[in-house]
Amino acid sequence: MKIKGFGPGALVDDIAATSQWYQRHLGLKVTVELDWFVSFNLGPEQFELSFVRRGHESVPDGYRTQDPAGLMFGFMVEDAAAEQARLKEEGVKIVQELKDEEYGQRHFYALDCNGLLLDIIELIPPSPEWLAANGFA
Repeated sequence: MKIKGFGPGALVDDIAATSQWYQRHLGLKVTVELDWFVSFNLGPEQFELSFVRRGHESVPDGYRTQDPAGLMFGFMVEDAAAEQARLKEEGVKIVQELKDEEYGQRHFYALDCNGLLLDIIELIPPSPEWLAANGFA
């Protein structure tokens, strides 16, 4: 298979509220917006994040009403601390404060308007101990 693009998506109840939330808080640009579907371009061509209204007939039977349990989206940023401060100021719920991980991430977790978990990540150097313990040193 030759992948020409990538588009994770989730089922949500309110497309309009979801569209407004992602535009306001993450600055994403809408590429398609219908009453049952919204898609955002994430930068590179053919890389989209989409949402479909829960229950819509375009989703296969047996999957139309599933909740997004266990689903999370990761977003790479330049400055996770600044993004956490900005999102807090905008009233976004932060469920895990900023944390540096020994494997090379500074990140925090927030919730979108649907309760979807967002991992906001800044890459930092891994610790020398972690690199050595995992065969990278």
